[in-house]
Amino acid sequence: MLQIDNLRKTFDGSRSERRSRVLAVDDLSLTAEEGQMFTLLGPSGCGKTTTLRCIAGLEHPDRGDITVGDRTLFSDERGIRLAANERGLGMVFQSYAIWPHMNVFKNAALPLEVLPRSRRLSKKEITARVERVLSVVQLDKLMDRPATNLSGGQQQRLALARALVMEPPLLLLDEPLSNLDAKLREEMRFELKRLQRELNITAVYVTHDQVEALAMSNKIAVMREGRIEQVGRPREIYERPSSRFVADFIGTSNFIDGTVESHETGDLYLVDTPHGKIRATSAADLPAGEKVAVSIRPEYVEVEKGAVPASDAVGRWSGVVETRAFLGESVDHVIRVGELEMRARCHPSLSFPPDTEVTITLQEKMCSLIPTDE
Repeated sequence: MLQIDNLRKTFDGSRSERRSRVLAVDDLSLTAEEGQMFTLLGPSGCGKTTTLRCIAGLEHPDRGDITVGDRTLFSDERGIRLAANERGLGMVFQSYAIWPHMNVFKNAALPLEVLPRSRRLSKKEITARVERVLSVVQLDKLMDRPATNLSGGQQQRLALARALVMEPPLLLLDEPLSNLDAKLREEMRFELKRLQRELNITAVYVTHDQVEALAMSNKIAVMREGRIEQVGRPREIYERPSSRFVADFIGTSNFIDGTVESHETGDLYLVDTPHGKIRATSAADLPAGEKVAVSIRPEYVEVEKGAVPASDAVGRWSGVVETRAFLGESVDHVIRVGELEMRARCHPSLSFPPDTEVTITLQEKMCSLIPTDE
């Protein structure tokens, strides 16, 4: 559906860098399938919003190709540069950009009312579509309210409704839920995803919120310094990060440096570390002696009271609880194993006070090997 090939975008440098260009997007390629929620995730300055603006036609890339369906929106080789208003895409950005002199219904209906006569819907069809979308974004009871009398979060939802009402072939969203309160933001994640699936809309979603990306996406591209670091499904990105950057950026990870001792069965390796041996997985073919880091999420570190015997199984280490934090749905423990600090996330029914001797068990299938040169 959406195909981007070798996209590159630079900007003028600062006054002290007049002769240089700042590289924002560096030879980026990606494919978003029809009906997919494709998320660009990364820290500020990684190029995700610039990529979105290039797709929208608000920035002109230095080179590359952008295609939606069978339409080429940009190609430097073929000299194609469709203007933003010729691309037929739905856009929702952080700024609301709503019409202050119109009420909620009129704001949402405007894109349908200004269509060319050959494509314009009847008044009945416009009303039905607008009412449906306003209901989804929880503004159906405010249809007659002036847009200027809406709260910031309500204005953001109105901007979302205005884009959705067109049922565009590609919907571009730049952190559209950022101004909502926590509870409504969580509700809107599921509502937006449900609507996107019902209408079979292909969407490109930009966010720096890892939870939002994991909850809403079919596929995630983690970006770093203008490049894509890893592309995959949310569970794959979370449980099988391909680099230390991805593992560290997505949620919380424990990192344990070590050396491959042997390749066991399938994708399972035995790793020797200063704190003991661990079994961990990797899809790569790693030779014995290879320097690696083992990444494991806190929720896959099991904790039990009491020290483990020195001769016990691989992946079971003794430690001492340094501190703990009650988080409502879980209790986080920081456990010292020699010079290493490990974080373990336990069910709230399990809580070990500081200075308690414990045994941690590292679930081997949840331990991932990543390169140490990241």
